[in-house]
Amino acid sequence: MPASSTKVVVAMSGGVDSSVAAALLVEQGYQVTGLMLRLWSEDGRCEENRCCTPDSMALARRVAAQLKIPFYAVDAQQLFRDEVVQYFIEGYKEGITPNPCLTCNRLVRWGFLLDRAIDLGAHFMATGHYARISIDNNGKIRLLKGVDPSKDQSYVLHFLGQSNLEKTLFPLGDTTKPQVREMAKRRGLPVAEKPDSQDLCFLGADDYRKFLQRHAPEVEKPGPIYTADGELIGEHRGLAFYTIGQRKGLGVATTDPLYVIFKDRERNALLVGKADQLGSYNLSAGNVNWIVGEPPAGPFRSQVKIRYKAQAAWAQVTPIGRDSVLVQFEQPVRGITPGQAVVFYNDEVCLGGGIIQE
Repeated sequence: MPASSTKVVVAMSGGVDSSVAAALLVEQGYQVTGLMLRLWSEDGRCEENRCCTPDSMALARRVAAQLKIPFYAVDAQQLFRDEVVQYFIEGYKEGITPNPCLTCNRLVRWGFLLDRAIDLGAHFMATGHYARISIDNNGKIRLLKGVDPSKDQSYVLHFLGQSNLEKTLFPLGDTTKPQVREMAKRRGLPVAEKPDSQDLCFLGADDYRKFLQRHAPEVEKPGPIYTADGELIGEHRGLAFYTIGQRKGLGVATTDPLYVIFKDRERNALLVGKADQLGSYNLSAGNVNWIVGEPPAGPFRSQVKIRYKAQAAWAQVTPIGRDSVLVQFEQPVRGITPGQAVVFYNDEVCLGGGIIQE
């Protein structure tokens, strides 16, 4: 289908990435429409929401006007509150460290927003993510890393399947962040120097602990702090306020630095140890998505990431049924955290991923 007869909805945020993505598609001759989500924020704090402040909305409208494309704002506040924010709260109640951005991408962007794009007659939805798409020899759509290793976002897109990818465009996948900013400058876009958003959008300038105190005060449940060999050395504020690998803020005085190595939900206890006790050879994960649609026939060797910015580590991945895996690393890996995603790669190809359980 020629670009001139192909309708593309761009998920706009008022940031430089989505703005340049829209500009590139317009220049390539596509029929482009901009859509921006209105997401939930706490009462009186909408100016702090990093994704859809009034300023960001105004910038997105300015970019759309400059590109001469239609622009619409879509209300997803209740969906975002019910599915994303509540997932965040419930995860911490259960003692894990959830990643609500994954839930937002899966249910809000490639669920709600993609459906709205199709309702508008779009053939594709485009985003400003740094990732690429290709077709393999069997006709399967593959998700590839972006060429900029410092910005590659395939990790947060591991949940995508064939039906999502066949309707998705990533115009920035072959570019680097400095190139994107230069593109924005050359085109005179008002977002060229806008800083990247950081952390969770609905927290604003707040620490997540303060957010939990307002919305889930029951997580502030003190309990014992033990060393790995069982010595009682202090009391924690509540498991929700600590993450695996955390060193500061433990409230215990020791000669050697101590790190959180385990959160014992059954005993409401925090286990701490020295740096060399942080590593683990194994993890199990559930809710696994395989991008090609089916799990591998048996165990396979893969490069595995346990966090967005983590270095990939070699491991054997053993599928268990359709949506669970056991991962056995070749070298101990530090900071494995239940609630975070584990994502599998074959060089530049993202094979899929799931949520770390233990």
